[in-house]
Amino acid sequence: MDSFVQKSKKFLLDLFFPKFCLNCGSEGSYLCEDCFSLIEILESQFCPGCQKRVTDGKICPACKKFIKLNGLYFAASYQKSLTKKMITKFKYEPFVKELKEPLARLVMTHFQLCDKKESDFSDFYLIPVPLEKKRLKWRGFNQSEEIAREIAKALKTPLLNNVLYKIKQTLPQMELSEKERRENIKGAFLVKNKGEIKGRKILLLDDVYTTGSTMNECARVLKDAGAKEVWGVAVARE
Repeated sequence: MDSFVQKSKKFLLDLFFPKFCLNCGSEGSYLCEDCFSLIEILESQFCPGCQKRVTDGKICPACKKFIKLNGLYFAASYQKSLTKKMITKFKYEPFVKELKEPLARLVMTHFQLCDKKESDFSDFYLIPVPLEKKRLKWRGFNQSEEIAREIAKALKTPLLNNVLYKIKQTLPQMELSEKERRENIKGAFLVKNKGEIKGRKILLLDDVYTTGSTMNECARVLKDAGAKEVWGVAVARE
């Protein structure tokens, strides 16, 4: 019965509010299969510091001095117009929340291309980068948490959204220099319920990785709270 109601609801929504591909305009979804196939999804991992290709997914020795992450997965380049358009439409008004599904699919496809299986993440917990209260109230949802929820379902990995909190209002990172970003984000995050992550491996998810200041600060506080490893996961890298 529930399945029938859901199908009926979907039919009515599609009838009165049809979806059109953001790229080609074809009706049926916000990103059609043909256009999804046009996105260049990365088949390798790169150091979150110097951006050199790394074969084991880990960080270059020279970058370990200032990078708190154990490594970074990111699916595509943010500069590619379609990827950027999807993320922008998802994060900003009128907030096309259904784009969480193709955005999560980009990450899952990246994992597959990097020869990562579901079993490789069986002992990981997934944590989204949090939003401050004011930003969360304005948007009505945390974009990183929405994508993380889809990935957690696909990987059958626990999602922890009650551990990492943003406690300080910060300036938009996009408007700042790299040095200003590090200062802006310092002390912005707090870990609660530390027992849930003590000795655990964490996948830390954000939508876009730019300089890495945000993820690096999150990784620092998570490790200080007892996390064993923290690997960054992003849909795109700028």
